[in-house]
Amino acid sequence: MKQSQAALVTGAGGALGRAIARRLAADGHDVAVLDRDADSLEQTAELVAKEGARVLALTTDLRDPAAIEEAVDRTATELGPLRCLVNNAAVYPSRAFLEVPLAEYDEVVAVNQRAYWVAAQAAARHLSDVGGGTIVNVASITMHGGWDSLAAYISTKGAAVAFTRALARELGPAEIRVNCVSPGAFPTAAEEIHENPEAYQRHVLDHQALKRRGQPDELAAVVSFLAGADSSFVTGQCIEVNGGWVMS
Repeated sequence: MKQSQAALVTGAGGALGRAIARRLAADGHDVAVLDRDADSLEQTAELVAKEGARVLALTTDLRDPAAIEEAVDRTATELGPLRCLVNNAAVYPSRAFLEVPLAEYDEVVAVNQRAYWVAAQAAARHLSDVGGGTIVNVASITMHGGWDSLAAYISTKGAAVAFTRALARELGPAEIRVNCVSPGAFPTAAEEIHENPEAYQRHVLDHQALKRRGQPDELAAVVSFLAGADSSFVTGQCIEVNGGWVMS
């Protein structure tokens, strides 16, 4: 009988995190889903369960390192063995750089960067104990060319790529693979920060090679690939999933 294996997805209440959690469940993982929005998290958990997976829904404030560590440990204990962590959660306040208060910047770093560190460190201990596994960090297309009024967010997304490479090098001997996905302009609640949706839609399609909007399931497929055995010799990479907006 095939042994179950667990994955943990942060920010699972949002469109991308939800799609990732559902795809991992469909591909054979039991899934722990984390978010601080309890209502959205419950909806995600119901959808994950429909894929036939065991699901653990943990309302978690990612600004709290102790809460993150507890969530990782509970996942390993209740769903384990833990084999995959997806660092997906992010906050993205929109404000001109010269007007960003330090407290707001600190919160962005806490959720988008420090939480990735804490979760990865906690997960890596469990992954080492079971002979390896995978960590997938989520970056952003914005790190390539910037975007007005998102300096704090973008700086953390660039850090996610550097963090990926550092961990891939250091954790490789333990058979822990660490990769990154960089989503393009997917239709999610994050787009609500744009004042003119129609102009934004035109801007996206003008820049993409593929003249259609990407869907969260298309990002989730790439994450699941990086989490699974088909990518067993892939580590330290950042895969662009943006319809050809940025090519590298």
